[in-house]
Amino acid sequence: MVFLGLLSLASFFFAFCQAAVTWNATPFNPSSIPLAVRTPYLSTWLPQGSGSALNAVWAQHWTGQTVGWAGFIKVDGTAYSFLGDPRISAPFQKATQKSMQFTSTQSVFVMSAGPVDLTVTFLSPVEPTDLTKQSFPFSYMALSVTATDGNSHSVQIYSDITAEWVAGDITLPVNWSTATGGTLVHQVQLQNQTVFAEATDRALYGSAFYATTSASGVTYQSGEDLVVRAQFVNNSVLLNTADTGFRPISERWPVFAFAHDLGKAVNSTPSTPVVVSVGHVRDPAISYIIAGGQLQDRSSYFWNQFSDISDAITSFTADYANALARNTKFDAQVQKDAVAISVDYAAIVALSIRQTMGAMEITISKNSDGSFNTTDVLVFMKEISSDGNINTVDVIFPAYPLLLYVNPLLAKYLLAGLFEYQATGQYPNKYSVHDLGASYPRAIGHNDGADEPMPVEESGNMLIMALAYAQKSGDNSQLTTYASLLDQWTQFLIADSLIPESQISTDDFAGSLANQTNLAIKGIVGIKAMAVIAGILGDTEKSQNYSTTAASYVTRWQTLATSPDQSHLTLSYGDSASWGLSYNLYADKLLKLNLFPNVVYQMQTNWYRGVQQSFGVPLDTRHTYTKSDWSIWTAAVMTDTNARDAFISAVKKTAANGLSSQPLGDWYETKDGKPEGFRARPVVGGHLALLALSSQTASPVNSSSSPSASAVDVPSGARNIAVPLPFSWLGQLLRRGSWSGLRFPGVLEPPQRSVSRIFVLHNSARIS
Repeated sequence: MVFLGLLSLASFFFAFCQAAVTWNATPFNPSSIPLAVRTPYLSTWLPQGSGSALNAVWAQHWTGQTVGWAGFIKVDGTAYSFLGDPRISAPFQKATQKSMQFTSTQSVFVMSAGPVDLTVTFLSPVEPTDLTKQSFPFSYMALSVTATDGNSHSVQIYSDITAEWVAGDITLPVNWSTATGGTLVHQVQLQNQTVFAEATDRALYGSAFYATTSASGVTYQSGEDLVVRAQFVNNSVLLNTADTGFRPISERWPVFAFAHDLGKAVNSTPSTPVVVSVGHVRDPAISYIIAGGQLQDRSSYFWNQFSDISDAITSFTADYANALARNTKFDAQVQKDAVAISVDYAAIVALSIRQTMGAMEITISKNSDGSFNTTDVLVFMKEISSDGNINTVDVIFPAYPLLLYVNPLLAKYLLAGLFEYQATGQYPNKYSVHDLGASYPRAIGHNDGADEPMPVEESGNMLIMALAYAQKSGDNSQLTTYASLLDQWTQFLIADSLIPESQISTDDFAGSLANQTNLAIKGIVGIKAMAVIAGILGDTEKSQNYSTTAASYVTRWQTLATSPDQSHLTLSYGDSASWGLSYNLYADKLLKLNLFPNVVYQMQTNWYRGVQQSFGVPLDTRHTYTKSDWSIWTAAVMTDTNARDAFISAVKKTAANGLSSQPLGDWYETKDGKPEGFRARPVVGGHLALLALSSQTASPVNSSSSPSASAVDVPSGARNIAVPLPFSWLGQLLRRGSWSGLRFPGVLEPPQRSVSRIFVLHNSARIS
């Protein structure tokens, strides 16, 4: 996770002295509000700084590049802008923003336009138990109008997107088309595309889509921004025409627009929502290395149910009411679970979920006959705004609590690609790989072994995550299949984790360091995790040996890592004046290992009370900055609620301080709350660490046998988890819909991965 300097302080000060918040913001006004956030390329936000209304600035991709999204409403002939910051010669006023509220899946604005209120709902669905829905790279905007003066009014609504949705380089030429069937669909793409390529973190292939349901009173138009927008403002209707003069994005800025006439009887009853959907689709989505160095094209999971993108768009657009109901229920459950910890915590969690889910894509491969293999599911995550790597182990690790909370099956699929690649023997190092590829969306591995070296970090992470998934799901298939690989990493940790040689950890921006106390914690927990894994797999002798080793390491570690006055853990052995966040203790609690004595937790709780700064506890004594994910992980291991809540409130205070205009950052100064540079990263899934602790843990299920009714627990709350099951059970489950108290989502998830895709570990290729 090398910090590349891409997100400089200059971009931070993009906040450009925005006006203070004048609307009711619930639960608070964040640095940037998620609008359409579903994938690394469909990631659209409203920058805030100290406050910007929905119609005061342009929406932005997470990179900070403008993605034009404009909206007008006409009320009794008077035009008001409600979205974006368009400039046209035709006369219009600006609607006044009255409120903004965000939940885990929605951002809702209420805009006053003369005698009516316009409610603008941005819904980026989070559907973790339905792989088809979760994998569809589309988001909704819904518009509903209510009269506020007791009278009826004539109302028309307009919205458009620009070609900026397909690239950050506005000099690139684009072409487009409009389909006019039951669903109106604008499609725009680069004229010259390069598959699996990026420029400035934007895909150089694929298409942006803007769609709405065709009906009486709905019109469309594509063309120059000034012309098309003025057409609506002046005439309340569009011309149902298409511009055919293909050109660069910035040349007479082509826009793709819809207008909806709500009629003359809009009154105090909210109007039926006008729904538009927006998306960015690539196929294939990911290039993935398999055995023998071959590269496999992988497609988004939804393609297995739709042969045509227009059918998928139609289905998605028509499903808005149901999607809203499902996601509102999800929001309510998350809120209930999180607010039980604290109000501040619930606010942080709500802002973190879309950001994390929007960094991932769910994919499948094809069979030899061209059909989709729905038993071969891999999830890929982009390391947004730092390296841009794909499936970075130490980025997945902090994000993992969210996946364990919403559906552990996603956690399994996210690890699966890492396991499969290393099991082919192509990666030469004896420790775990750092990532699956240097640049998203190319998961092409590191056959030269020259990935960023984090040997203890990544080996410990993989062992911890593998056991955490098995504990939460009751599915031991990954442990069984990759037992040799897990054992190999454990052997490395035994040799190198008690007294780690100079190396970097996940906090690589802080530099390398020898004898890292916190890194040693991770290695020791990893060894103990393997002891538990060996026990699950029936190897009692190995389990006992590893357990004894881990216990002896803890005793020796306490002597090495505790300051002479017994007041705190040091940052590195022997440096009594140093200290840091001991966030790796969280894994001991998550896995319920009880490996580290309570005196360590109590000592750290007492210590952090005395070193708290205005915006939190520093990451360590080398700098005054901290990270929000590790702050929440540390909060989760505090021994009293006051200490826990001090960490939580500091993270919320930073998120709400108005000093940034970027999507939620995880790295910032504790003295003044200013961001250090990261934005929109999936590591904020770590903010759900407390929820992952409180969710239930399943009893083990032997993956080689049929599951028993008592063997599977469904986590509490919103997590109707989908447990991988053998095909022989599928018919029974479909007939019965539920089985001995186990609840299933509306769409059953695919069974466990096909054995035919498991590769043999070639030990001879892994000798170093």
